[in-house]
Amino acid sequence: MYTKEFEIRWSDIDANRHLANTSYINFMSHTRMSFLMKNGFGQEELAKHNLGPVVFYEHIYYFKEVFPGEPVKVSLQLKGLSEDGMYFEFIHNFYDKSGRNFARCEMMGGWIDLEKRKLTGLPEAMFANLNNLPHTDDFKVLTKEDTRKHGRLPQDIDPNELG
Repeated sequence: MYTKEFEIRWSDIDANRHLANTSYINFMSHTRMSFLMKNGFGQEELAKHNLGPVVFYEHIYYFKEVFPGEPVKVSLQLKGLSEDGMYFEFIHNFYDKSGRNFARCEMMGGWIDLEKRKLTGLPEAMFANLNNLPHTDDFKVLTKEDTRKHGRLPQDIDPNELG
C-alpha cells in the first residue's frame, strides 16, 4: 500500500484545535500527487499529453479526532479504474502514530484534455502505471454510470423521465 507521512502543523488545525477538514483534503491531494509523480505522471508527462486530473467528489468519514504534535500517515489504494483510464476512484485511510485508523475518504476523479476541455482516457503506459497502484479488495472496473452514483445534474435528466 502506498503511504505518505505528515506532521500536523499549527496551520493544519481548526478552531476546535484538531485537524481541520481542509487539511485532510490537502494531505490526500499531496499523497495522490506524490504517487502520481513517482509513477509516470510528472509535469512533463502530463504536459506532453495535455492532461490534467479533475476531482468529481471526495467523501470523508471521520472516526476520531487527531491533534497536532504527532505524525500521521495517509494511504492510497485504487478502488476503481475505467477500461480506458478516464475515470478513477481512490481510497485514502488516515492512521495515527499507533496505527489507529482515524478517518477514511472515497475520492473519484477523471482525466481532462486541457486543450479540448473534455474528459479523456489515458495513454497506455500511463494507464499501466496507474493500474499498478495497490487495489482495494472491492476494486471494480468503472463506467460513466459510476460517476453519477450520488445523483445527476439537472441538465443530465431527460424531461420525459419527470412524467
